[in-house]
Amino acid sequence: MPAANGEVLGEGAVRIVLLTPTSGEGGLGTVGLSIRNGAKMAIDKINSSPQFASNIHLVVKDTGGSAVKAKALAAQAVSEGASLILGPLRADSVRAAGSVARAAGIPLIGYSNNSGASAPGIYLLNVLPETEVLRSVKYAQNFGRKSFAAIVPRTDFGQIQEGAFRVAAAQTGAAVHGIYQFSNEEEARTAVEQLVPFLISGTVDAIFLPDRATAPSIAVLLESAQIEKTDITIIGSADWDGDVKVSQTPFLTGAFFPAVDGAGYERLKPEYETIYGSAPHPMATFAYTSVLLANSSSLANATPRYDRSQLTRPSGFAGQDGVFRFLDNGTNQHALVMKQVVIDGSRIVDDAKMP
Repeated sequence: MPAANGEVLGEGAVRIVLLTPTSGEGGLGTVGLSIRNGAKMAIDKINSSPQFASNIHLVVKDTGGSAVKAKALAAQAVSEGASLILGPLRADSVRAAGSVARAAGIPLIGYSNNSGASAPGIYLLNVLPETEVLRSVKYAQNFGRKSFAAIVPRTDFGQIQEGAFRVAAAQTGAAVHGIYQFSNEEEARTAVEQLVPFLISGTVDAIFLPDRATAPSIAVLLESAQIEKTDITIIGSADWDGDVKVSQTPFLTGAFFPAVDGAGYERLKPEYETIYGSAPHPMATFAYTSVLLANSSSLANATPRYDRSQLTRPSGFAGQDGVFRFLDNGTNQHALVMKQVVIDGSRIVDDAKMP
């Protein structure tokens, strides 16, 4: 096997490459380093536990957050004999590296939560909006909610959230009264003003507010319009989890949002803090899961390695964040809990379930 360029972790025979932005600007580098550290902890677990066979070694390559560099490093990984690529993080980098991996017949498991980056052979491990919204809509329907509206920002990710909302409504039979978009505070205020009469009349009984940054402001507008929050169900996104402003907005108390079960993160956190001196970014658990998955004998030692039929088996896999499965188109489904906002926090109100 050719020599590898990058940090080599582990001693197994099968080569896996991890693409992560450890030198990315701003907070990106911090996330990239957490991904690297989570992967290293998984390798250490493999090496120290008798129940794990050591099937893989991991080559860490720094993308710097650049899609161009991610593509070049994916080509390098192919030339070095990699059987599987883990990462990168951002959607543009996943697309760039994934195009190289697909052409070489090597599967890639990326960490983006943008389903537009997926394709057959390019799998995403992060929780996707489609899974989140489907879980939320079904949960709201348990309370008899039938007519939904959404208020979403006019951004690229807002469009993805809107698309996920439309798909979830179609799959569940939920009626979509309207989807209101906004680009600024004035447009958000107008959206609320247009929606208010339908809330007062009971025509709409559930609102989807996925954007963490603007949900508190929209909630204040709804409260100012004297909407009775007991008459409606507000559902957010997993991005709400742990947000201080959301949990300190009185009108959002009682709202629901989906999330991964945090027990896996809490199990990993003390060891991570002991080794690295800080709390891990939540992406560390996805890196940890992906490395243990890559080391699985049923995948690493199969012929061919990491066969698509095995990666997409309906029973899925047990990850650090709970049960998940890859779908043929590269997207995934995660078992998610439902949380309810309480003042200064949230509480789990429904255990982890697949949508």
